[in-house]
Amino acid sequence: MIWNGEMAGAPAASGIAVLPFESLSSDKENAFFAGGVYDGVSTKLAKVANLKVISHNSVAKYRGARNTQEIGRALNVAYVLEGSVRREAGRIHLNAQLIDTRTDAHVWAQEYDRDLNDVFTLQSEIAQKITDQLGAEVSSTEKAAIQEPPTTDLVAYDSYLRAKDLINGISFSTRAKEDLMQAVQLLDHAIARDPLFFLAYGELAGAHDRIYFLGFDHNEARIKLAETAVQSMRRLRPESGETHLALAQHFYWAYADYARATLELAAAQRTLPNESRIPLMAGFNYRRQGNWDKSIEEMNRALELDPRDFSILQQISLTYQLMRRYKETAETLDRVLAMAPNDVPTRVRRAWVDLQWRADPKPLHTTIETILAQDPNAAPVLVNQWLDLALFERDPAAAERALAAMPTDGCYDENIPFPNTWCEGLVARFRGDEKAAHAAFTTAHKELEQTVRAQPNYALALCALGVVDAVLGNKQDAIREGERAVELLPVSKNSLEGPMLIQYLAVIYAWTGEKDRAIERLSEATRLPGSHVTYGNLHLSPLWDPLRGDPRFEAIFVSLAPK
Repeated sequence: MIWNGEMAGAPAASGIAVLPFESLSSDKENAFFAGGVYDGVSTKLAKVANLKVISHNSVAKYRGARNTQEIGRALNVAYVLEGSVRREAGRIHLNAQLIDTRTDAHVWAQEYDRDLNDVFTLQSEIAQKITDQLGAEVSSTEKAAIQEPPTTDLVAYDSYLRAKDLINGISFSTRAKEDLMQAVQLLDHAIARDPLFFLAYGELAGAHDRIYFLGFDHNEARIKLAETAVQSMRRLRPESGETHLALAQHFYWAYADYARATLELAAAQRTLPNESRIPLMAGFNYRRQGNWDKSIEEMNRALELDPRDFSILQQISLTYQLMRRYKETAETLDRVLAMAPNDVPTRVRRAWVDLQWRADPKPLHTTIETILAQDPNAAPVLVNQWLDLALFERDPAAAERALAAMPTDGCYDENIPFPNTWCEGLVARFRGDEKAAHAAFTTAHKELEQTVRAQPNYALALCALGVVDAVLGNKQDAIREGERAVELLPVSKNSLEGPMLIQYLAVIYAWTGEKDRAIERLSEATRLPGSHVTYGNLHLSPLWDPLRGDPRFEAIFVSLAPK
């Protein structure tokens, strides 16, 4: 690909960023419409292999920006396309201009006044003009893709854009479940109006798959809904890059079939050369297969196409963290903070690194206190780290405050679906109220038991149920459930969640008095990238209290100390 050899500071001659078009009306609906016009032009240009087109999440941050030279340097592109849109009385008025970021010269500009129903034709026309101005070679397939309208129904297109906006924001949302469910409703509406709306099926399949993968609705019925959407894509455009990408996501999110996902991503790449989700998904794929260095390499490729997308940098930092490469973790998070110094999740995660790396809770304590003093409404964003910190510092009052701020489904540990009542039980036990703790743990047990009864091979829920049984004193059930979870999802199948299940099996053994087996499993987890067994975790977490004082535990703890 033409951008692979480009060096930072030397923008690709074919590199372009399409900036969000400015709305010339204070009306919110018009502003959203302007965003839709921009989205269509950008999507069409991204189909051209001879162009490097920066992805949405990076350019979105430059809405209304005027310094094109600065934008060019930040995004490493030679050109930006900017425009303004006004919609009134069934007409669309649009100004567009192409600017060379190296000289600030206006290469091309055009003013359009069209009937509103011509908006899709207008998107294609602008995209074709830009490829002509940049001298990009456009294949017949790419030209057909530029000319193809997404739909003929403006109302359906509006619903699609609103859903896409919600899905794009999932990484930064505290309402991921609600946003995904709302996106599904919008996409269902779009497809009801236009059953041939191909791109809407793609977004719908991805939304259903993520709802399943994130555990918001981990039932076979949800997979079937995703498959129905994917089959509609295969029926409409079987060889499209979007179809292959949807299949890759489906194999990854719904079936953990990483080999088939890899094949589909390779097929998608052929017609979606500027789609940052492809190398990003490849990075996720390699990470779950235990190929950690290749995972980092692919995520950095995604970053070339989306250089200001915090979520990609956060995934890179998480990968380094799981490899226990804390220096690189900190450096990557510092890159995010250089771009967004007030981003709450990143500030918290940066301080969290010091806790895990050096067992030093002070930076996290100070960071959380500072953020909450600045904005008490930020509590749901940082509640997991806040509660862990309170438990690590043995501070019942802080634990109560964190628990009070916890949103629905906020007690998850990564994808392990601990219900909120599990966290309630931990806090009650911490303050010495065994009666309340037992009641909360019993409720958590009932919730998890219901989930496992409906899905007996759901390894992550089985793991959570085993931990709750261990704390309740149900030894045989706890061990059976924890061991079964590890059997269902071994490290050989999943290098990201498999080590966590081994880690929690060690917790189950510890809490049921099986110290020898706990030490054996804990020792195994320390050797595996992907586990959350760290120097700080072992030193401070109350989950390991049953093993404290055992010299074998202390030896494992010392082996993880920062060198």
